[in-house]
Parts: sequence; C-alpha cells; structure tokens
Amino acid sequence: MIEPIGNQYVVARPVYSTKAFDEEHKKKHRHHKTLLDHLKTWFRCSAQKAKRIALSLFPIASWLPAYRIKEWLLSDIVSGISTGLVAVLQGLAFALLVTIPPSYGLYAAFFPVIIYFFLGTSRHISVGPFPVLSMMVGAVVVRLTPIADTADPTVTNSSVTNDSSLDDHKVMVAATVTILSGIIQLLMGVLQLGFVVIYLSESLISGFTTAAAVHVLVSQLKFILQLTVPAHADPFSIFKVLTSIFSQIEKTNIADLVTSLVILLVVFVVKEINQRYKAKLPVPIPIELIMTVIATAVSYGFDFKNRFNVAVVGEMESGFQAPIAPNVQTFRDTIGDCFGIAIVGFAVAFSVASVYSLKYDYPIDGNQELIALGVSNIFGGSFRGFAASTALSRSGVQESTGGKTQVAGLLSAVIVLIVILAIGFLLEPLQKSVLAALALGNLKGMLMQFTEIRRLWRKDKYDCLIWVMTFIFAVVLGLGLGLAASVALQLLTIVFRTQFPKCSTLANVGRSNIYKNRKDYSEMYEPDGVKIFRCPSPIYFANISFFKQKLIDAVGFSPLRILRKRNKALKKIRKLQKKGLLQVTLKGYICTVDGFKDSDEELDNDNIEELDQPINTTDLPFQIDWNADLPFNIMVPKINLHSLILDFSAVSFLDISSMRGLKMILQEFIRIQVDVYIVGTDDDFIEKLARCEFFDDEVKDSIFFLTIHDAVLHILMKKDYSTSKFNPSQEKEAKFDFTINTNGALRNRECQVRFLSRF
Repeated sequence: MIEPIGNQYVVARPVYSTKAFDEEHKKKHRHHKTLLDHLKTWFRCSAQKAKRIALSLFPIASWLPAYRIKEWLLSDIVSGISTGLVAVLQGLAFALLVTIPPSYGLYAAFFPVIIYFFLGTSRHISVGPFPVLSMMVGAVVVRLTPIADTADPTVTNSSVTNDSSLDDHKVMVAATVTILSGIIQLLMGVLQLGFVVIYLSESLISGFTTAAAVHVLVSQLKFILQLTVPAHADPFSIFKVLTSIFSQIEKTNIADLVTSLVILLVVFVVKEINQRYKAKLPVPIPIELIMTVIATAVSYGFDFKNRFNVAVVGEMESGFQAPIAPNVQTFRDTIGDCFGIAIVGFAVAFSVASVYSLKYDYPIDGNQELIALGVSNIFGGSFRGFAASTALSRSGVQESTGGKTQVAGLLSAVIVLIVILAIGFLLEPLQKSVLAALALGNLKGMLMQFTEIRRLWRKDKYDCLIWVMTFIFAVVLGLGLGLAASVALQLLTIVFRTQFPKCSTLANVGRSNIYKNRKDYSEMYEPDGVKIFRCPSPIYFANISFFKQKLIDAVGFSPLRILRKRNKALKKIRKLQKKGLLQVTLKGYICTVDGFKDSDEELDNDNIEELDQPINTTDLPFQIDWNADLPFNIMVPKINLHSLILDFSAVSFLDISSMRGLKMILQEFIRIQVDVYIVGTDDDFIEKLARCEFFDDEVKDSIFFLTIHDAVLHILMKKDYSTSKFNPSQEKEAKFDFTINTNGALRNRECQVRFLSRF
C-alpha cells in the first residue's frame, strides 16, 4: 500500500524475502525458449513472414511508394547534383590513397551508390569512397605489389608499359580485397551479426579515424611535394615514409607545393564560412568543385605539365571496363585485412546512419546495412572499384543541401556516370597535388578530434586511455594491426573494469530505505553488527578472488582464518574437558590446571580440511561465546559482526567457477555464526543457482531478499535490538572470573571466560 503525502510517500508492506514474496504473490513458472525453439521460430514460414523478409531485404519497396514527389523531388535533385560533384572529386582523390590511377575512383563512387539505393535503410548517407578504408586498402595493395613502388610521379613515355602492368596488378589487388570485404559483410548480415559494431566504441572509432587522418596526411605529402617515396606497409612505416620525404626535401616541386598550399588555404577558409553561416546559406559553397575547375583551367592554360614538370591525372578512359574475377591467392593473403576493412566500413557507415536516423526519426537495420554494404562492395569490386563506406563530409553535403531520400544518392551517381562516359577527359590536366590537397581538406574534422582527449579525460579515464592508445597503435603499427591491437585493448579494459570493480560499503541515509556509499554522506546510519557490501559488476572466474579480498577488507577480517582459529581453540577446550581440567559445577564451570600448555607443533600439524569444517559443539555440555575471553592460552580473534548483506543488484551473471567460490565464501561466514543475505538479484540469477545445486543445509535459498531494507528489517526483527542479546541477570550469571595459579586455587582477576550453559 502506497500513500502519497505531499512530495513524500509512505509504503506499508511486509518484509519480504525473495522466497516469501514468490509464494505470497504466486509466481508463475515461465518456460524459457531453448535453441531448438528459436530454430523452429526462425525456419517457420508464413505469408506474412515472407512479406516482412522481402520488405526488409529491399527497403526501397517500403519508402519509394510513399515518396512525396512535389515536396521532396526538387530538394533531392539539388542535393544529388551537389553530392555527385563532391563524389567525383573525392573518388579521384581517394584513389591516390589506394595507390591506383585516379580514374578508378569514379567506379568506387558509382557502383556502390546504385546497389545501396535498393538495399540500404538509411535515407541520408552517401555511399562511396572513405579515406580511412582507402588507406587500409592501399596498405594491402602496397604490401602485395611484387616490386617496390619507386616510380617517379612524373610518368615518362619509356616507362608506360611497366607502369601499366603495375597499375593493373594494383587494381586487381584492390578489387579482390574489396570483393572479399564485401563477402564478409554479406555473410555477417545474413548471419545477423550486426551487433559486432558495439565492440568498436566511440572512443576507439574516434582515435582510429584520427590516426587514419595522420596516415592520409603523410601519404599525400609525396604528391604535394612530388617526391619519389618508396611504399611501405609494415609497422612503423609512417616513420620510414617521413624519413624518405625529409631526406629529399630539396627535390620538392615548387609549382605543386604552391598550388597545394593555395588550394588548402582557400578550402579551409570557405569550409569555415560554410560551417559558421550554414543557417544563412541556402546550400554550402561547393568550394571543391570551384577550385577543381580553376586548377584544371590554370594547369591546362599555362601547360603546367611541360613547363613545371608537375604530375597530372593523365588519361581518363571513357566508359566502363569489363568486370574481373578476384584472385584466389589474394583472398588467402588478405583475409585478416579484409575482415578489418569490413568491420571499419560498416562501423563508420552505421554510426553516421544512426545520427541521421535519430535526427529524422526513422528506423535503420544494422543487419540489412551489412547486406547492403556487402553487395555494394562485391559489385563495385567486380567492376574494378575499391572498398566503399560513407565519407562524413559527403554525407553532410547530401543532408545539408536538402536530401530527403536515396533518390539524391541515385542522382549523384548519375553525375558520376556523366563524368565517366562523357566529360572525364576534361580532368586530365588536373594536378595530382590538387587532388591530394582536396583529400587533406576533408581531414579537418577528423584531425580536430584531438580535442576529444580533454573531454574524455574529464568524463572517463578508461575511454581516454582507449582513444590515446588506439591513436598510437594505428599510427605506429599501421591501420590493420593498429585496429586489432585497439580492439584487444578495449576488450582488456572491459575485463579490467569487471575484474577490479569499485566495491563499496553501504549505509542508511536519513534513516529511510535508501542506502548509499558510506563515504559519500556525513549523516549515515549503520546498524550495529551489520555490514552491507555492494558489488557493481558481474562475478566470474577472473574476479572472484578480488571480490573475496574486497569483502574481507570491508568486514575487517578473514572468515576462514577465524574459522580455523576457532576450530583450534575448540580442540583445546575438548582436551581440557577430556582431562578433567574443565569441570562443571552448579555455580558454573571451573578450570583448574597446573601450567596447562598445548603443543603448538601439534596444532600446526592439524589437517587443514578439518579446521575448515563447521564448528560442532554438540558433544560439549555448553555453548561457547567466541567474543568472550576464553581460558588461559586460548586466543581467538573477536568479531563484532553478526550479519552480512551482499547487494547483488548490479551483478548481471555468475559463472560456474565463481559460483563455487561464492559458495565457499558464504559457508565460511555462516560457519563463524555470521548470517549472510543476498539482495537485489533477479529471478534468473536464483534459478541458475538452483539448477547448479548451489543450495544445501548451510547455504539456503531463504537468504535472498528483495531489497537491502527488507534484509535490514529482517535482521533487526531477528536480533531484537530493542534489548541486548542477553538480559542483565543472565549475563551476570554467565560471567565467571578465573585465575590460574600453581596450586590450582581460584581467585578473582581481570581474566574472564564466558560460557553459556545448556541447562
């Protein structure tokens, strides 16, 4: 019964243990589905299920019939044209990161968009080349290139044949890697493994993309400076590239350098204007397109290629080339790299899609996204493209220019198609340094993520550690190994957090039913002889020892040590009684001994298993109060704890190994007469304990209570704290003072031994 009184409430109900609550409220027995039940449901077929599967596999069938032509078409056209122009430039620029001819970047910007239009669930992301994936694919291409890529960026007629053969090999490797990455994504989608993205935290993705931006920056320096730089794909390759660049810095092509710096300056300034005045501008200023047109015109008009020996895009073949079959040997050599590419590509696309789905309130399906990206990459790789995901800047253009659906994406593919078929030749005079500068112009947002470190340090030091170490791993070891090491580190931090949880001792706040960490509040109430211990993490094989040690620290003693001490003391007391040195009289118990001394070696040689057994005094005509002073030469540590409450409200699971450890801990406390109660567990937790035969004559299922307050009230009622444990007359009669002297006489001294008679 709940009675509200102003901003307070009064609850009147019985004190419930979990067992009593279930019995009173007639808990139902629920049937938990087995694996077989799930398989039956999965393979069951119906017309409604078939329709649902069809709509999920082809999301276009859901949104296209509801397309609002009058409201959305114009916005999608404007967005599609703007996004298509950006996609063309980014395709050309990111192809340089893959170390293949720029024209192949147009294929990567075209085919995935077409496939995603039919299979994708996001309405706003722009699918296509992404600099991080391009770098990862490029690293594989460099590693599998049979000869070192030492060709000068300036192509000469005498080396055309060799360079063409080398380019064909690179394109084959890039396409094969893309196809295999797509197959992995497709299989993951079919197997409903979209949840794997949760293992890539925001901090890890942020640190990884920032490190990738550093790799992109370093890789583009050779185009900006037009230097001959050998390719490296092994760990520490970034330092080798920098060493090679600075060792020949005097060979820099000034024309390329000046052009790149001008492009970068203008792009950064205009992008800042777009960001600052985005609310006032109808569409962002297409600065990449403007600078590309100007740079191409200037390069062509002033013949930069011949006058200043700059490297240009070169021949742009019109139309499409025939699809190619992947190389099986490359499959075997790149399976690990492809798995990383598949995961990163999906993680980036899904995270961007999630942002827009929340903003515009429509659902996305992670598993369907995997299928869409997988088929897109398989199709794109077959037509000589490279791995696609989504570029943040390109998706931002599609959304900010008014894109409503993937119709905008389809129209952007049409723009790319026009360039491929008709006007690609116009870009032939464009300097590669301009493409490199445009690629770097898209890295500002990624590099600005360095500011995340300060924010993460204030919020969570573990997340900050993950960010920093991910950045270091990816920069030093390379993107592939760096990603693997970062995921391993993140999983290790999760294990570390659960293996060493921040356990705490709770106390009552304001004499209410609220219990908080006793270190956090000044006015706390802690019942005498009661300790409340909270574990904020799962308990499993790796942290059960830590949990036990923290519990020992909280109560201030080791129950196992106390148990062994008491069993040793009990053995001495039995010897005293057996030898007649401890005699029972009508007035009490008298100990008469002339220098009784037991052998320490004999006690030390006791069987440990015997000392760990429950204390059994049924053979004695009295009970022993272990917190009183015992006969001479019998020392047992005293404890002031009679009840222990374990708050398991945050314990989500318990494995078999930790279950054994927990039972041993409970038995140790119970055997030294400390009642143990567990609170806050869910029903599945208790059912699992019952299935594993956790309960016995010592550890019973009645120790579970609904809340901490239920357990505390139960203890108070059980111990009856309105009076002392003994009434004064009983306690006075139960105290006996003994002093042992040489002739066996007794006289009053300070040494006390307290026994409670059974009679």
